[in-house]
Amino acid sequence: MTNDSVIPAETGIQGTLDPRQRGADKPSRRVIIFSTAYYPLVGGAEVAMKETTDRLEGYDFHMICAAIKPGLKRVEKIGNITVHRCGIGKPFDKMFLPVGGAIKGWWLMRKEKSPVVWSLMASWGGFAALAFTWLRPGAKLLLTLQEGDPLEHYAKRAGKLRFLHAKIFKRANAVQAISNFLADWALKMGFKGKPEVVPNGVDIAKFTQRITAEKRSELRQGFGFAESDVVLVTASRLSLKNGIDDLIRALSYLPPNFKVLIAGDGEDKDKLHVLAEQKGLKERVVFLGSRSHDELPAILRSSDIFVRASLSEGLGNSFLEAMAAGLPIIGTPVGGIPDFLKDGETGVFCQPRDPESIANATRRVQEEPGLREKLVRQGEALVKEKYGWEGIVCRIDGILQALASI
Repeated sequence: MTNDSVIPAETGIQGTLDPRQRGADKPSRRVIIFSTAYYPLVGGAEVAMKETTDRLEGYDFHMICAAIKPGLKRVEKIGNITVHRCGIGKPFDKMFLPVGGAIKGWWLMRKEKSPVVWSLMASWGGFAALAFTWLRPGAKLLLTLQEGDPLEHYAKRAGKLRFLHAKIFKRANAVQAISNFLADWALKMGFKGKPEVVPNGVDIAKFTQRITAEKRSELRQGFGFAESDVVLVTASRLSLKNGIDDLIRALSYLPPNFKVLIAGDGEDKDKLHVLAEQKGLKERVVFLGSRSHDELPAILRSSDIFVRASLSEGLGNSFLEAMAAGLPIIGTPVGGIPDFLKDGETGVFCQPRDPESIANATRRVQEEPGLREKLVRQGEALVKEKYGWEGIVCRIDGILQALASI
C-alpha cells in the first residue's frame, strides 16, 4: 500500500519550539506507538524512546508491544507511556504482534478521527503499525529508524515478507532516522519524502560531571588496574557486530600495560572469555558484566580511551556518552559513526575486523602530540552542541505536530 500524503521536504518538519512552550498551548493528543518490545526488555532504541517521551508534553502516549517475557503486566505506565503488551509471555509473541497489536491499536484509537501512529523501527512493531494503517487508512505514520545490525540482516530476516517490509517505508508519512546512513536506507526502501535525521541524545549533565582523582584511583584499583595502565573501555552488547573480539585481539599488538575493560552482557560472553584465555590475555581483560546506565559515567571516567570496533552501527550512543565523559574515542567508519567521528578531529578511525588497526589507532591517541587533548575538547563541544536531549525533543515534537496537522 502506498500513501498519497507524504510530507514534502519544504514543510519544515523539524520543530523549532522553545522547550518551555511544548504542550503549553495544545490539548493532550493521543499517539499510539508500536514497538516489538519495551521495558524491561531494552536496547538503545527503547532507551531513546523513553528519554524522548519523558520530555514530550501535551501527548497521551500508548504503546503496543509483544510481551515476550513471562510475568510482565498486561498494561502498565512506564514514564509518559501507557504500555499494552500482547501475547502470553513467550519469544514468539512478536510474530503475532502485527495482527493482535493492530486490532488492539484500532480499539485504543477508535475515537481518533486522524490517528497519529509512531513505529519504533521497521521490525515486528513496524509490521503492526502497517497493519493498523490498513484498518485506519487515514492514520498518519511516523517511522523511527534505530536499526544497528547490518542492513542485509533485516532483508534476510524478512525473507518472503520482504515486500511487506518495504511497504512500511512506503506507507510512512514521515521518517526520523538517527543517522544519515539510516536516512539513505529509508530512501532505498521506498520512502517517498525526505527523511529527517534526528539523532539520539545524551544526558549531558550526567556524563559531563567529573569525578575526583581519588575516586578515579579507587575505581581503577577496584577493577584491578594500576595507575600506569592504559585502560581501553567499551560499553557494548557482547555480540559479533560490536567487534569486541577484535578489541581483545588488539592487546597482542600493544605493551603489557594496555588493558581492556568491558561493560556489558550478551550472547558472545562465553566465547569472549575463552578467546581471552586462549590468547594469553586473561589477566589483561576485565569483564564487568551488565551495569546500569547510572553506573556508566563513572566507569568511563575511570578509563583512558573508549573503543568500539563496530561491524555495523545505526548511530552509536555509547561513543557520544564517552565523548561527553571526556574520553577520546576510536571507532570504525561504518553506519552512522561518521556522522560524529571525524578522524583526527573528534576521534580516530580503525578498520573493522582488523585488531592491528585498533592497536595502531590506540598508539596514535597515546603518542601523537596534542591529539588526546584535541579529541577530548572537540568531542565534548560536539556533544553539547548537537546531542543534548532538549533540542532533539523539540525536533521530534515538530514532526509529531506536523503529522497531526495534515
